[in-house]
Amino acid sequence: MKDAQKPSLMSLTSMVTRLREGRFVIPDFQRDFEWAPGDINELLRSIFRDYYIGSLLLWKGKNENFEALACESIYGFEGNNERTHIVLDGQQRLTAMYYAFMAPDKPAAKRQNRYLYFIKIDRFMEEAYDDAFVYDWTRRGLNLLEDQTRQFETHMFPLSVVGAGGFKLPNWLQNYERYWSEAAEVRDGIDSNMAQTHAENAKEFSKHLEEITQEYQISYIDLDEDIELDKVCDIFTQINSRGVRLDVFDLINALLRPKEVRLRQHLWRDAAPRLEFVETRRMNVYVLQVMSILRQSYCSPKYLYYLLPGAPRQVRGSDGIIRPEVLITDPAEFETRWWEAVEALERAIALLRNPQGFGAISSQYLPYTTILPAFASLQVEAGQLPPDIRLDGQRKIRLWYWASVFTNRYSGAVESTSARDYQDVKAWFTDDDAEPGLVVDFRRSFRDLDLAREVRRGTSVYNGIFNLLVLNGARDFVTGNVPLPGDLDDHHIVPKSKGSKYALSTPIDTILNRSPLTSETNREIIRDRLPNEYLPELIAKNDKDQVLSILESHFISDRAFEILMRDPFTPNDFEEFVAERRNTFLTGIENLLVKERLDLPKPIRELDTRIEAVELELRDTISANLNGDVKMLPSHVLQKISERFQAAAKKNPSLDADNYGDIIHKLEYADLRELQDTIENRGNWPLFQHMFVNKDLLGTRFQQYAELRNTIRHSRTVDEITQKDGEAALLWFEQILNSATT
Repeated sequence: MKDAQKPSLMSLTSMVTRLREGRFVIPDFQRDFEWAPGDINELLRSIFRDYYIGSLLLWKGKNENFEALACESIYGFEGNNERTHIVLDGQQRLTAMYYAFMAPDKPAAKRQNRYLYFIKIDRFMEEAYDDAFVYDWTRRGLNLLEDQTRQFETHMFPLSVVGAGGFKLPNWLQNYERYWSEAAEVRDGIDSNMAQTHAENAKEFSKHLEEITQEYQISYIDLDEDIELDKVCDIFTQINSRGVRLDVFDLINALLRPKEVRLRQHLWRDAAPRLEFVETRRMNVYVLQVMSILRQSYCSPKYLYYLLPGAPRQVRGSDGIIRPEVLITDPAEFETRWWEAVEALERAIALLRNPQGFGAISSQYLPYTTILPAFASLQVEAGQLPPDIRLDGQRKIRLWYWASVFTNRYSGAVESTSARDYQDVKAWFTDDDAEPGLVVDFRRSFRDLDLAREVRRGTSVYNGIFNLLVLNGARDFVTGNVPLPGDLDDHHIVPKSKGSKYALSTPIDTILNRSPLTSETNREIIRDRLPNEYLPELIAKNDKDQVLSILESHFISDRAFEILMRDPFTPNDFEEFVAERRNTFLTGIENLLVKERLDLPKPIRELDTRIEAVELELRDTISANLNGDVKMLPSHVLQKISERFQAAAKKNPSLDADNYGDIIHKLEYADLRELQDTIENRGNWPLFQHMFVNKDLLGTRFQQYAELRNTIRHSRTVDEITQKDGEAALLWFEQILNSATT
């Protein structure tokens, strides 16, 4: 296949020859050569120790591509080059090799002096590799470069000999060996044994150098000169062995120049301040990805190429015929869509950093930056939904977002994930049965989260828990105020110093032992003290219930408080505390995220928790009074249950059909009215009459209970009458169901 890209190998000698001839040129979108002298030295050490230095990405050039990408010679090259290849990835490595092997009369990057590179042969042969590779920028180094005898005396091999070509390298090595073979005879004061050792080392070094220059292989991918630019965009990935990070933004920037679009100098320069909250070098790429997702639902490098004004992509129509389609017609449209994407990202960031939105009040607590293109694009789509379902659209985005955070979904390569999630959630907006598998998995497996091992700020789960603390309104222990973003400390509840003292099983840095406090409270008041020291002080000066309420906002339960107050506080107490707090966090994730109570005011949230408890008790009561006999469920109820289970099984193949056969598991798929129908069924009512006494009263209470439940679950405003009637029904059910179990 013409376009199949397979790695090829090139010997070091061949690579140096091509560098000397000027065959490699650098496109304008590449950044300047930036490696420090020490970086070059590390590369040389890797080569001469036969280590892999990464693969290069090259593109066979032709004049139109050389001109389109404004290609220039490698830094330090002088003379007429014989350009044949454009360097897409590997500029830093190739330039480093050129600088070391050719020794151009140029200062090193960001230095004022020229640097020269040597191998100390005696140290190399002793395998003291850390000392064997050296560089010099002083007059002494320049003098050494011009004095071969001095090189032999000091065992300093100039790497510029490798780059000189011809017979320079074998001649130098032969002369070095001869120098030491004859040294004891022709030079006074030289120990013959030492001279003989150096002569033998010279032979061995010569063999090693011959093997390295001829047999050391450098891997590269050589793109065909006629390959389409969209495919180059797709292949242009970050092979980044030690190189300066490049991305597709630089390539798109270069390709836009002939179209009079100044992407970096104008568009990105003006957009960057609006997006600076997020600390990432890829934000400029994210803008392009949002543009691409909104136009074509995909955002890999290949698809970004189609954002170029006038660039055609091939699209198969409903009739099966492939036709060219242009997404963006001209530079003016490109700029319009650029600013639409910038605005979308700006709004998305504002939502994420809102303490009542997603809780990432500081950029260091943003779970991902890579999720931004999908999140911003989905916000745009949700804003275009019919008004009556926009609220539900935002609810679904929140569920998808938190599922992504707690499943580490965006921790790797994400372009295909972003595209898939965008399409899945967009479909879910208008089809409740199209719930993405990610969300289904999150509901099922969130309790398996190993929070104890989350110790590093910046990971998605650690930051997600910290965001949850912010959303829960975690208040400062001393002031009772919510810490401001600029005055936020990541506080160890049990001091960090106790970690080494206690020899704990669970790391002291675990997120289970962390919470947000003001810097003054953390550093000046609590300092390095245990909770059993500072909490009694707070309780003595304040109401205990008030202190417990503040601790509750940090997901510290009453039981966790009791553990923290133990004196002495032992390693076992710490383990018990983090275990209790893990349970509280997981319950918080379930209530606030999985059961979607995050947006409810606290009193309504508490009502919703009670409503759920009653519903679970009703299922247990029905199962018990029917003696687990599935046949006693009304036929229409069984039919509805079966339909719902089949729909759930299609989305989640791991559902256990055997468990579904039990009545208690079947009732999980019954709605509230179907539970009522089961109780009031003519054949079943005698089994329940002793509890509920009167069918009419039961029907009234179910109606009041259902009104409150559905109003809360569908995010409608709870009016006072609905709330009061619902609370009365809730209390009625609680008393009856509790008395039945006592």
